[in-house]
Amino acid sequence: MLPNPNDLVLVAFLPSPRDLEIARVLGWYRIPLVSAPRVVALDYVAFYQPASFGDGHKWCIEYFAQVKGHELVTREELFKEDQGTPNAGVEYFKLSLGPLQALPQPIPAGKWKRLTFVYTTGERLLSAQTVDDLSVHDEEREVLFHALRERAKERQEYVVDDDPGFPFTPEVLALLTERGYGSALFDFTIED
Repeated sequence: MLPNPNDLVLVAFLPSPRDLEIARVLGWYRIPLVSAPRVVALDYVAFYQPASFGDGHKWCIEYFAQVKGHELVTREELFKEDQGTPNAGVEYFKLSLGPLQALPQPIPAGKWKRLTFVYTTGERLLSAQTVDDLSVHDEEREVLFHALRERAKERQEYVVDDDPGFPFTPEVLALLTERGYGSALFDFTIED
């Protein structure tokens, strides 16, 4: 099933082909808690493949999956062979996935070779020619920002006492994205 235009999509870094196989066969994807984006209550996740995927598959997005739910687990719960190791207690968000699906055509990275997490919409995912096309601009960014806040409040992931509005101008957002801080755009604290 393809994403609807307004579905919330997280483009996420997929470290290795082994992780793609885990998503395909076992139906889950892990995000380390310490580096997780603020909202993991998503409709879909799309996977950015780095150089470890080799020629023809590196630096692009080829696959996505519907997110069925998420839970907080430890590494030893994910990988039984890690029981008793120093990393056994490291916490992860485990996203439960529907079937892995190939995009109609891969989305090449273009100038974006390093990427961790980028929020986008179903419409942008399906129409993007490069990863840069996934970035949401101007009024659309404010709509996405509010959708993320609402999703988090609905799922009780964090408490919001008031709505301070969107704290960045489009010019500042463009500069941050250009400088490679796109994944950090929604990880901020607003103080009065």
